[in-house]
Amino acid sequence: MAMSTEAKPYIIDACQYCNWSPEILGQLREGGVDAISVTICYHEDFRETVENLIDWNRMFERHGDLIMPGRTAADIAVARKAGKTAVFFASQNPSCIEDDIGLVEVLHQLGLRVMQLTYNNQSLLGTGCYEQTDSGITRMGREVIKEMNRLGMLIDMSHSAERTTLETIDLSARPISITHANPNFWHEVVRNKSDAVLKALTARGGMLGLSLYPYHLKGGSECAVESFAGMARRLADMIGIDNLGIGSDLCQGHGNGIIEWMRVGRWTKAPPTMGLGAPVLPPQPAWFRDNRDWGKIRAGLVAHGFTEADAGKILGGNWHRFFAASFEAA
Repeated sequence: MAMSTEAKPYIIDACQYCNWSPEILGQLREGGVDAISVTICYHEDFRETVENLIDWNRMFERHGDLIMPGRTAADIAVARKAGKTAVFFASQNPSCIEDDIGLVEVLHQLGLRVMQLTYNNQSLLGTGCYEQTDSGITRMGREVIKEMNRLGMLIDMSHSAERTTLETIDLSARPISITHANPNFWHEVVRNKSDAVLKALTARGGMLGLSLYPYHLKGGSECAVESFAGMARRLADMIGIDNLGIGSDLCQGHGNGIIEWMRVGRWTKAPPTMGLGAPVLPPQPAWFRDNRDWGKIRAGLVAHGFTEADAGKILGGNWHRFFAASFEAA
């Protein structure tokens, strides 16, 4: 007997930055993706971020048969029933609030539900993971944490340095997230996270979204699903199955130029490699080329000892529960 729509586990991706087209939006539906968190800001200021929101409003109008805006976790069930994907807005950099804490609430009113306190560099709020000195959370950072907690805007520390991340975990009155990263015990790169960070994050009820971006994977584009699933199994044993999700960091449809924008923005004339080599968009691993491949991740997890129920938690159930708590105002 086929499983009813209501009984099927959710599929929720906590980080995507695709060059959205009707084809890619259609693939979301082919893959049965119930919700995604999409990046609307890398280095943009407030006005530029609003322009990106305008673009999304046009997409919702033109492709309303495929996608709908997400504001609360309840919208995910609404989207599923309508055969659509709920789209939540996220910023990977606090540049969108400039130096004005009042813009946190304005952007929340416009639909922003997730914001990183830093990207790769020092921000007005804290230190990014590629800075040489990690000075921790700033005075403004402490105030923005309180404001995000009040509004129900999820704090994301995916690109933040270690001290800054640990301080945020302690300062936040609500559990925080690392939406797209992997453990350094599996693949040691600057963007992946230490055991200390992962244990502190989840001890306070926080969530980790496992990244499928090749630079974060052991073996890069050649990473095998067995290796990824083995890492997830070890991680679940270490920090608990209920704290794991997926934040694929899928950058589908872009050319290589997008890498320089993501890494550098406008802050330098001589783009650094950051230890990642030339700014070339790497191919996705064969088991996750696009949103039609979520079933391959599920199969890989189950083959590595996860029950169907626990695989469902990782693919979306945990994010659904976490979003329900995180997006409610204090």
